[in-house]
Order: sequence, then C-alpha cells, then structure tokens
Amino acid sequence: MSTSVMTAAVAAVSFAPLDAAAVSAPQAGDSLGGALSDTMAELIDAIVAADQMMASITAYRARLIDQARSLSELSARTTAPQCSASDRPGGWDAATVAHRELVTELACALRLPERSTETLVAHSALLATRLPSTLDALEKGEISYRHAQSIADHAASLPEETAGDFETAVLPAARTLTVARFERAARVQRERMHPESIEARHTASAVDRSVSVTPARDGMAWLSAYLPAADAIAIHNRLWDLAGSLASKTGSPANKTGSPTSKTEQRTRTQLMSDVLVDLLVDGEIVSPDGQHSIGGGIRATVMVTVPVLALLGLDSPPATLEGFGPIDARIARELAATAPGFTRILTHPETGAVLSVGRDRYSPPVDLRRYLRVRDETCRFPGCGRLAGNCDLDHTVDWQTRGPTDHDNLAHLCPGHHHVKHHTRWSVEQLDGGVLQWTSPLGRTYLTNPALRIGSAAA
Repeated sequence: MSTSVMTAAVAAVSFAPLDAAAVSAPQAGDSLGGALSDTMAELIDAIVAADQMMASITAYRARLIDQARSLSELSARTTAPQCSASDRPGGWDAATVAHRELVTELACALRLPERSTETLVAHSALLATRLPSTLDALEKGEISYRHAQSIADHAASLPEETAGDFETAVLPAARTLTVARFERAARVQRERMHPESIEARHTASAVDRSVSVTPARDGMAWLSAYLPAADAIAIHNRLWDLAGSLASKTGSPANKTGSPTSKTEQRTRTQLMSDVLVDLLVDGEIVSPDGQHSIGGGIRATVMVTVPVLALLGLDSPPATLEGFGPIDARIARELAATAPGFTRILTHPETGAVLSVGRDRYSPPVDLRRYLRVRDETCRFPGCGRLAGNCDLDHTVDWQTRGPTDHDNLAHLCPGHHHVKHHTRWSVEQLDGGVLQWTSPLGRTYLTNPALRIGSAAA
C-alpha cells in the first residue's frame, strides 16, 4: 500500500461520536449491527493503514540516520587532523570523536538513552547497507519496525557476507508471523548460519555479563542480571529450593501459584524467593574463586538516603529520597537510618533544605563536599545519562588549570564516557545558578540538566 493510499484510508475515518440510536439492531447470528459493523471495519482498516504508515516513516528515519552517519564519517576523514588514537587526548581518534558527537547529538535531540541511540544508528546502517530488502519491506509497510529490528539485530552478529542469505531466509516469515514467533524463528536461523561454534560465541558474549537496576512504582525496583544461561537457571532453581525449604520448616510450603498454605509462614514461595535473594546478596558470604576464602560476610550495602529531619524523628512523613531511585516511604527511611550503619545519612532542614555541613574550597574536594554533590547530582549530569554519581568522576566545570575553583557551583559528576565527551569533543558546558548545567552541542543546540535535589541556597 502506497503512502498516499494509507493516508487516504486513515483520513476517511470519521472520529465523530457514534450515534447509538442510529445503529441497527444485530440480526440473528450477527455479533454487531450493520452500521456498527461497517464502522468497525473502517476503523480496523484505518488502524492497519496507520500502522503501515508508521513502518514507512521508520524506514525513512533509518535512511536519514544512515545519511547522518555517512556524513559524520566523511567529516572525520576530511576535516579532522590525520593522527592516530594514541596521538589524541583520551586515546580517541577522529572517527571515534565524530561517532561520539553524532550519537550524543542525536540522543539529546530525540531524548533517547545513548545505548538506544547507538543501537538505532547501528540498525539504520545495517538496513541501509546490508539489508536493503528488509528496509524496502519496511518502507512498504509489509513488516513492522520491530520485525526489522529483529532481522538487523541477528544479522549484526553474522559475517557480512552471510547477511544477505540470512535476510533472504527470514524475510518471508517476517511478513506473516507475530514479532515473538518471528524472533524465535530468526534466532534458530541465525544459529544454523553462524560459522562460529556456540562455545566460541558464548565465551565472547559472557564478557558482557552485567547487573542493572530499573526503578518501578511505589518504592519498588527490578534487579536484572545478564548471565550465562546455566548460571541464571542455577540461581533461579537454588532460590526456588531454598524458598521451599524455608516454608517447609515453618509449615506447609507455599504452592507454585503463590497462594500461602502455611499457617505460620504467610509469604508465598515467590515472595520467599525474593527475600532469600536479598538476604544472600546483602548479608551473605562471597567465596573467592579458589574456594579458600570468603569475603563480604555480613557487610551491608552502602545506600545514600536523604531524609528530612522531622521525618527521621517521626514527627512528619514526607517521602525520603533514595539515590538512583527517587521517593521512598519515610517509615522505611527511618528504619534504614536507625539500624543500618552502612547507610549514609544526610539530614536536611525541613523548610530550607540546607545541608548540615558543606566542605571548603581546595583542589581535591573534601569528603563532606563530595557527599553533598553526590546527593545533589545523583547521576552523571550529561543530558540523558543515568549512571549513578557514585560511579562517576567529579569534574571541574571550569578547569582547575584555568583558575576554576573547587566548590559546589563549579563541580559536577560525569561518568567516564561523558567526561571524555566534555574534554575531547566539541560539546561544552556552563554551570548556572542552583547546580543547573547548560550543555551546548557541536551543532549549537542547548540542553539543561537539573540537579536531582535542590539543597541549601538553591532550595531556599
């Protein structure tokens, strides 16, 4: 279906409220009245046409992004100094600088995380250069962007000379299968066509193992781990067994569906699995690789919680702030402050938010100033970056070498990657009042990042 036909199909639908009195009564065997059935058919057709238009637009976007990538690479080859990475500050060669500028510029403009933008740029390049039939099908609305993403994602891990054969093998299925079923089919096909053994690929993939936290609602969060499959299954089974054992010691174990069956143990088995995981990771022992030593037994994790004074005393119940997450229940915050010596407690005035001690000016920020800035910033202060401040560098906004002072309004947290971006690309930053950072991109666009918490004079 052409774009003009899609547009006409969508425009043909009236969005006026339906007149129930004008809709004929259903006939025997009909689920809908005649007029209502006709209108429903028009709506379904328009929804399909709109979905096809969205696919066509994403294909157009992919072509534009790949043109931007090509222009960026051309600029790096023709305008940057001809020197190797070892000759440049930070070890970034001209191509790396150009790529980082493109990704950060695009991420800020689209308000996307940089990892998502990296993937978007990579997929666009694959579709435009190695998967032309997939891009053509996307442009015609024959497949969705999620189908195209799946094809590009699997093709990216195949040798370049194999990508065309892979596309030919899986594209017909993309036109008929749901995304989930197609993803499984594409994964199987990729396994068949990959020249490397599964052992070699597993070893390479295991290098990327990681753990992440994703905030959820109501003071909850998701803890995710990217692990070798055998380890992941072993962990899950171990938690399942321990939860069952714990339940059996206090009565009948909770059943699989989650209904508590014990008179003394009211937690479901899935709840017990979660609690066992917390107990093992926060308080349990970690055995060294040689099996001879245990480390970390009984050590509490360090968490930054900002608690208003009256909430800590139990005289009021405004929410506290958990670093890297946001508001948490004041009752939980009081328990953390009272019983967990591993938690750093920073008390704030209930009206002005003033911190009860801030450091002095010198080259290396004192501990109390570092703590203040960690709570103020919470994350890396580059636009869109969510890396926790505890894993970032403290950067002088105006360099120390150019007489920049070491104080709260000239310091901000930057992750190592964005620290390099600040110093080795054409991005620039200025710190405004109240800890607000104004970033200017290589194209001259400006972006503001606000501190996570306004403390002291900025909050007064």
